Amino acid sequence: MPFTLQAPCEYREEIRKSRFLALAAPVASTGEALDFIERHSDRSASHNCWAFKCGNQYRFSDDGEPGGTAGRPILAAIEGQDCDQVVVLVIRWYGGIQLGTGGLARAYGGSAARCLQGGSAMELVEHIRVRCHVPFTELARIQSYLSTWQALLEQKTFDANGAWLELAVPTAKLDLAKCQLSDLGRGRISLEPISETEHIATDRHT
Repeated sequence: MPFTLQAPCEYREEIRKSRFLALAAPVASTGEALDFIERHSDRSASHNCWAFKCGNQYRFSDDGEPGGTAGRPILAAIEGQDCDQVVVLVIRWYGGIQLGTGGLARAYGGSAARCLQGGSAMELVEHIRVRCHVPFTELARIQSYLSTWQALLEQKTFDANGAWLELAVPTAKLDLAKCQLSDLGRGRISLEPISETEHIATDRHT
């Protein structure tokens, strides 16, 4: 089960006189990740190396370090911590002692991993967005079942006959929701998918 961060976090380390500052944060899109990198990069530092992962979208940068020694190890740390929807920026101030390619990879990847390990994580649960039309006579009963389905009510709009509910339902609870909804509505209420599955942060772990 993938995780994201509950809040931004940081980790500092000095390795052979080079200072490393790792900054990590939850992000919902490529745009948010790039904005975080732009806002937190230190132009006076020797290197601002980074990586992010948002579902199937990922990018990384060595920012002048030898190819494969910074951005890719940071991305590997994100994946190694089973994280998604996160960005990690590792800033280096060169201390005058070369670390070598292996040392650089360990420094960047290790700083990123320890930063993520020190943060507060939230579980990302796979959801699917669905909608259904509910008569007024059944609305209160069906809304009372949302907690049983662990569903998120994202939108409710009314018409002359009832309400349209747009829900984000965990895929593991979808069959239960369909079955109970059909029983409550005596077969007249059904769930219509309106999006592909996606991961949504719900449970929290320290």
